[in-house]
Order: sequence, then C-alpha cells, then structure tokens
Amino acid sequence: MQTPDEWEIPPEFQPDPHALDYDLQGALAAVVSLRARVPDDAFTAETLGTERAGQGVVIRDDGLVVTIGYLIAEAEEIWLTTRTGRAVQAHVLAYDYESGFGLVQAVKPLGVPVLALGDSRRLAPGDSVVVAGSGGQSHSLAAQVVACQEFAGYWEYLIDGAIFTAPAHPNWGGTALIGPRGDLVGIGSLQLQHQTSGGTVVPLNMSVPIDLLKPILNDLLTLGHVKRQPRPWLGFYVAETEDNHITVIGLAGDAPAQRAGLRAGDRVHAVGNRTVGSLAEFYRTIWALGHAGVDVPLTLEREGDRFDVAVRSADRGRFMKTPRLQ
Repeated sequence: MQTPDEWEIPPEFQPDPHALDYDLQGALAAVVSLRARVPDDAFTAETLGTERAGQGVVIRDDGLVVTIGYLIAEAEEIWLTTRTGRAVQAHVLAYDYESGFGLVQAVKPLGVPVLALGDSRRLAPGDSVVVAGSGGQSHSLAAQVVACQEFAGYWEYLIDGAIFTAPAHPNWGGTALIGPRGDLVGIGSLQLQHQTSGGTVVPLNMSVPIDLLKPILNDLLTLGHVKRQPRPWLGFYVAETEDNHITVIGLAGDAPAQRAGLRAGDRVHAVGNRTVGSLAEFYRTIWALGHAGVDVPLTLEREGDRFDVAVRSADRGRFMKTPRLQ
C-alpha cells in the first residue's frame, strides 16, 4: 500500500461536502493513519510483512480506534497520526479473527472527533457512501454500494453482509466506510477484481460491516477476545475453482495442514462424507465438526490419486504473539 504522501484521489472522485447531509470534514477528521511494526519472528511476518501501514477510525473520546485486524496482528509497536500531523503511540487491545476487526488504544488523547457507529444493515446497492482514508478529503473517495452479501476469503474467513463498493480506494486497509447519515458503517479490508456481465474487470473494495463489531465490542474491550470457543483452524490457503472444487494454494507456516502433509495443489473433494464445492460450504462444514482441536477428515486428490487424511485442527490465536500492553 502507498503512504498518504504518495497518492491523492483525483478531485472529480473526491466526496463533495455540499452534496452531503452531514459534516464531512468532521467525519474525515476521525480517520487516522496507522503504522505497525511486527517482530521478525511473528507468525504473520512472512505473509503480511513486519512494517504495515493503513488507517483506523476513532470511535471513542479516550482514543479507542477500530481498524482491520491484519494491520495490527502481532504488532509490538503502533503509531497513530491525525490529519493535523499529530503522532501518538498506541497499543493493540484485540484482534477478532472471525470478524476481522482490530482494536487499538491510543496512550494519549488524539484530540479528534469521534465517528459514531452506524447501522450497516440499512445499506443497499446504489447507496452513496464515502470511503475515507487518513489525510482528509483529498485521500477520500465518493463511492456507491455495489452489493451486500456473504464473503469467503482464502485464509479460512467467512462473514455475512460484506459491503462491496466502487470505485475502489487505492489505500483501502482500515478505511472508514461512511454511510449516508455520516456514521461509520464499515471498515475497509480488501480490494477485489470483479468481472461484470459484459466481461469487463473492475476493482471493488470490500468492507467489513460495523454491525459485526457491536455484539463483540464489550468482550474485546474487557477480555481482549470474544467469549466463545475458537473455531477449528487448519492453517492453509484455499481457493474455489471454476469447476466448483476447492484447491489448496498455500500453507501457513508450521500449522496443522502442513504437519498433516498437505501440499499446495491438493484438491479437496469432501469433508468427512460431505462433498464441498464452495469456500463457504467448505468452512461451514469444518466448523460444524466442533471447536478448535477437533480432527477434520478430508478427502484429497493429488496428481490423480485420491486419499483420506485427518488434520488435527488448532486455535489460530495460539500461533500468534499476544498483544503487549504498554
């Protein structure tokens, strides 16, 4: 991702404050830039890097910031910078793997407005939104909701009601998705390529709906995690092919899938006795077996040979460095 000094949204794509029913400048001031440093021996260092940059959104007067979790996973040092250039150190409070949200606490007041949590369930395709980056209007994008639907990611991730918007913001990680009422309805997570019915490929942003944060926020603040049994995690990256098969495309370090001998290129035919053809179905079938630690029986195909293997699942969080409070 680019740093704020290296890019700018063209003026014709920036939000027009006169066309909005809320104080755009006040809302944009709640978005801060975020930089995280992760130790070299962190589990996520190889895939996500040790120097990460993006955005976060101030949602409480005491400097509580919500962002996308991959920016702060295993971080040992975090700095937040306001639109006026004021830099404040922060620490990780929590990263919820199921939703994808991360929480960061500034060690000193940030002195910026708070962006209220909105209702992402009100959004519908065609609604006008602002994808807000740190740095104000020149780093923010006027966009429209394209879809609100289920999203399955290759890293064992599945959420309902993901918000897809276009055009795509170039520095999407942790952006504030501001709804028509001027409140926070989502946090930027990804940029995806979407093929239209006419065959044209266009980039979209995917944001995690803020409604997924509300029921878990208190647990994250008081416990540092959500009070629930962790899902079984295998530690691989998988993709859904055009012929409705699941294929292993990578392995996450010394995790259960690698220990069980899985390889990139393996095709998954079934979980137990159930044939699976989509990522969402694949994940739900695994998670229905029980909690982290349960054996996951897979039927695989490798170089024309079909065989069964049982993978002892794990709690993803046990492979990560825990937040170090300062």
